[in-house]
Amino acid sequence: MAKKKTGSIIYKCTSCGYTQPRWLGRCPECGEWNSLVEHVADEAARIPSFAGVSGSLTVRAKPVPLASVNPLEGSRISTGIAEFDRVLGGGAMKRSAVLIGGEPGIGKSTLLLQTAAQLAASKAAGPILYVSGEESAAQIRARADRLGLTKSVSTDLDLLCTTHLADIEDALNSMNPTFVVIDSIQTVYSPDAGIVPGTVNQLKYCTNELIGWVKERDAVLVITAHVTKEGVIAGPKSLEHMVDAVISFEKNEEQVRFLRAQKNRFGSVDELGIFAMTETGLIPVEDPSTLFITRRSGQLPAGVASVPVFEGSRVFLVEIQALTVPAKASITRVYSDKIDSARVSRVAAVLEKRAGLRFSDQDIYINVAGGVRLTESAIDGALAAALYSARTDLPLPENAAIVGELSLAGEIRPVNRIKQRSKAASGLGYSTVLAPEKEEGVTCVKDIKSLIKALFSK
Repeated sequence: MAKKKTGSIIYKCTSCGYTQPRWLGRCPECGEWNSLVEHVADEAARIPSFAGVSGSLTVRAKPVPLASVNPLEGSRISTGIAEFDRVLGGGAMKRSAVLIGGEPGIGKSTLLLQTAAQLAASKAAGPILYVSGEESAAQIRARADRLGLTKSVSTDLDLLCTTHLADIEDALNSMNPTFVVIDSIQTVYSPDAGIVPGTVNQLKYCTNELIGWVKERDAVLVITAHVTKEGVIAGPKSLEHMVDAVISFEKNEEQVRFLRAQKNRFGSVDELGIFAMTETGLIPVEDPSTLFITRRSGQLPAGVASVPVFEGSRVFLVEIQALTVPAKASITRVYSDKIDSARVSRVAAVLEKRAGLRFSDQDIYINVAGGVRLTESAIDGALAAALYSARTDLPLPENAAIVGELSLAGEIRPVNRIKQRSKAASGLGYSTVLAPEKEEGVTCVKDIKSLIKALFSK
């Protein structure tokens, strides 16, 4: 007589992990045929760890007094790269997981290899484990030699080239590293999550297991991920909810890279890290004040306006460039990828209504020098000035910077930290700063008409 199975029977899809109590020929979740396999649901089995706290149905989490919690458990580890530390909020927080996404070839592996080498050279962080599922150990060594990292790396940096989650877990348990790099999470595979690598279930399962390990130790986990054609991180959105920080890696048309936090549980998401890609790797740009300003010897061309913007704790002077041409079709278009096209349309509509300048028959092109994305409302005044200048073919005065939010009524509204913006503009040689507040060295403008009069009356 066959031994009776203990526990209830469930059927689990080997492709996506979908479970249900009875067998079906086709998985309702992913649509695969004949992928449901019989499993025994053991009620005493270990449940997946959540938020770094592992356990089972028989082990319950207990509350602890807040005063008894050791605050040193949340201390940070400096990566040795100032711009990376800035985006992370002052360094990588222990017992945290960081997800970095970016298009292929942008420099994710280069940045993390440089970070791992810096930590290994300092010998302050302990063992470092670099896991690669896309490159061999020889290829990683060749990159390290090219970047000049080999001489500074001690024996604290170990490489593991595998795609199997079990191999990674064995290395983690034997080494007990303090800094772990997974490059990339799409290549990590576990047979417990199905037979097909790279599926949604594989990503969620493998990420959850790695986060569960790092949350129980004073270690940092950094994961790289692929991105879609739209530039967002590929895979389930829940992957971003599982980690503590989500970092996006972007680039402009030149050899400049931008590191920006989309989510950070332990710091601000407003900081921007700027790197220059060179033959020796990524070099932090510590003083980007003049990076986004085009220096000209002659008169300023029409359609160009400058604005001081805040990115975290730093002020940048950014040049907005506008161009208007008669529309070639009955429907006009706005071409703008660095400034939201809806913002451009709104500012153009306010100019048409409040300043009597027609844009409804024009195609509008907007560019930002240096390729940085602008999202704050303080750029509205400069954007309006650039559009007016482009439409009338009248250049703005030299060394003039504009700050302010534009309302639908045509008012120039105040924005935060006008004094710091004015000081940064003056330090770069801008003699005129137009803003809606009265400050030292600031020309006060209250609406769009007074802004146009102050800029173009001569």
